[in-house]
Order: sequence, then structure tokens, then C-alpha cells
Amino acid sequence: MALTKKGEFWYGTTSGDTQAELRSYSVANRHEAVRFAQSKCDCGCRTFALQTDEEAGVAIRTCTDCGQKHLMGDSADYVDEAAPEAHECVCENEVFELMSGVSVYEGTHDVRWYYIACHCVECNLVGVFADWKCEAGDAAAFLAKV
Repeated sequence: MALTKKGEFWYGTTSGDTQAELRSYSVANRHEAVRFAQSKCDCGCRTFALQTDEEAGVAIRTCTDCGQKHLMGDSADYVDEAAPEAHECVCENEVFELMSGVSVYEGTHDVRWYYIACHCVECNLVGVFADWKCEAGDAAAFLAKV
């Protein structure tokens, strides 16, 4: 399915749809995401509850199958200063597939901006639910932890 707009929100069914919405959002933010990674738990599950604190630069995903909490990206460096809040879809669902994207500094592989896009497993809404400036070093190493 291609992205479909209903009212003010975008809907899609594939990770490609989520990535397309993330890229569009990042372009509008003037820090285009160029590297992407989909979240997957060690147990194999791809659905999570998400908590973030954008001011502190912290994201925590909780697996819906095994309950494992995972600090995303470089969140472990900032979690002590954070007050993460849970995300909820407009349909009131709290379960998402997650896609992370980063922009990098020109001529480097160093992370400049971090985006977290969500795909609601209930209503198929896709959107960027959190983003922040992020000085996290190598993008591949950063995205390996999402």
C-alpha cells in the first residue's frame, strides 16, 4: 500500500510506507534522514510500546511479546536525566512497529539528528512521534542499537 492521507494524518501498511513518511518529515525539518533501521527485539518480535523524552534525548521501547525494555540509540547516556512519557496513537492504541532514521553531518557518517517513526498496528497510522538533535557518532553503530 502507498501512503494515504485521511484528514491530517498519513496511513500505510509496510515498513516502506513508514520510512517514506519519516523521510518526508525529515526533509521538512531540514535534516534529511539518510540511514534507517527497523526495531526488532532479541526474541524476534517487531512490536513495541514507546516512551520518549525529546529534551533529554531518550527513547525506550518495550517488547509486546517478552516485555524486555531497550534503550534506543545512545539513550543509556542520558536516561538518568530523563522523564520519558508513553506514546499513544490517535486511535488510543499503544503498540507500534518502530523505524528509526538519522541525518548525518555532511561528508561524515556521524549522526546529526535522530527520528523515531511509528506504525500503529491497530489503525495503520504512520508518523514521526519523536525527534531531536543528536551527537551520537557513527550512524551504523547508533542504528544497531535501535
